[in-house]
Order: sequence, then C-alpha cells, then structure tokens
Amino acid sequence: MKVFLDCIPCFVRQALHSARQATNNKRIHEEVLRRILRLSAELDMSQSPPAIGRQIHRLTKELTGSDDPYREIKSRFNNLALRLYPELRKRVINSGNPLDTAIRLAIAGNIIDLGVKTSIEESEIEGVIRDCLTADFDSRAVEAFANAVNQAERILYLADNAGEIVLDRLLIERLPIEKVAIAVKGSPVINDATMEDALIAGLPRIVEVIDNGSDAPGTILETCSEPFRGRFQDVDLIIAKGQGNYETLSDSDKNIFFILKAKCPVIARDLGCEVGEMILRKSRAFSDIGDLVKEAE
Repeated sequence: MKVFLDCIPCFVRQALHSARQATNNKRIHEEVLRRILRLSAELDMSQSPPAIGRQIHRLTKELTGSDDPYREIKSRFNNLALRLYPELRKRVINSGNPLDTAIRLAIAGNIIDLGVKTSIEESEIEGVIRDCLTADFDSRAVEAFANAVNQAERILYLADNAGEIVLDRLLIERLPIEKVAIAVKGSPVINDATMEDALIAGLPRIVEVIDNGSDAPGTILETCSEPFRGRFQDVDLIIAKGQGNYETLSDSDKNIFFILKAKCPVIARDLGCEVGEMILRKSRAFSDIGDLVKEAE
C-alpha cells in the first residue's frame, strides 16, 4: 500500500508527538518539525506509510537523543492490559465460541496505536473492548480463519503494539501453540512491541518469540533480518496484526490473515470498510484463489 496525501499530516503529527515524548526542549521540537517538513516535501509517494514512518522516527530519535521515546507509555499500556487479562481470559474460556471471542479481543487491543492517535485513555480501551464483544462480525471469516489455522503446519504471528500484545495472547492461546512463532520488532519504533514487551506479556513461556531485526512500524521485508525473512518465507500461514502490517503486506503473495481495527480513513478506504470496523480478512492473492475455486465448484 503506497503513501496517500492524507498520510502526510499524520507523519508530521507523529514526529512532533514523538519529540515531545523524548524531551521538553522546544528548540529540539522545532528542529524536528522543520526537518520532517523538509523530508515530507521530498518523500517518495510510491513507498508504504511505514517505510516513511521508519525514516521519520529514526530522524526524531537522532535529534532528541532518545532511543525509545515511548518507553513509559508502553509500560503503562502493558500494565493496563495485564490488569485486564485475567478477566478477559475468563470471558474467552466461558464464551460459546472461544476463538471468535479471542479474535474480537485481539482486534480491540489494536486501538492501542499511537501512530494514529496521540493519546488513548483507559476508559476508551475498555469501551472498545465492550463494543468489539457485541458488534456484528463475519462468522464466515472466523470459520475460514479456523480452517486455515487447522491446515497450517507453521504459523507466524506478527505482533503490533505494546499493551495490545497482552490481548494477542488471548488469541495465541487458542491456536496450536506448537506450530506458532510470534514476531516482534527488532528495535523500538513508536509504541510497537519489542522483545521486552513480549517478555512482559509472558509469551516466551508459551510460544516461540522472535524479532524481525527491523525498526519499521510494519513488516518491510528488505529491512528485516535474514533469519526472519527465511522464517517468513517458510511458514504456511501468517497472522498479521494492525494497520502497519496491513500497509506493508497487503500486496503480498503469502497466505495472510490481517487482524485489525480500521482506525483511519485511508486504511478504511483501501479495505472498503467504515472507520472503526473490525477486520479479519485474508490476503488478496489467496482470497482471489479461493473465489476461483468456488466458481469452479
């Protein structure tokens, strides 16, 4: 998915917010803003939004001297999600359809995205969880997802954000964990989950956790480590969380299920849905194959 003009104000907002998280020095804030505006004027519009985001956040880190401007915020959301986790896990176990409920909660966790918003209140997260548990949802997509999971021998789960990764655990626990590896970012970018966040979520105790070797807020394969690229190519099924992974992998020829909440008009338009809609959708290449098989039958 390429950059749209509507993405550019979001890039500028992200950079300024990141700078303010890193330092109170207004002179540095101004320098970050001026440099990002110059970069925005010259950016390659054919790249994906996370490719531009990677450049922006690298520049912001360089100018502020902070390698992880969102460290405190990530810790706060991890702690919030961990407080919610025991009760939400009971809801999954006691529900009539545990997989459906776990997917809904994983989607609800995708609201914890500081690439889209500069602040998220605890009450907003709790409200989104309630809404996701009761909203209409495509049962056929859940069935297709369950079938894909059952048929796969090797599954790669691409995590998105800190805090959200705790709610991802609710879904990972419903998968055949012996087949699953979960991938986090190789180094900090925005509030994306890293190995530290996976450890806090307790994921290494139940499943293999790897990092992708990249600091892009998505999965840009050419920026990832060779071991990760090998794993990506070898698996049968990829579960990709969040908008950044959708933006970077929506044109992939791999068997991917995208799980996210459509939080901005650009993404919603590309997906053909409403802003705020819950998304569980197969990659275009494999959806087309499935449609052809149905037509032949």
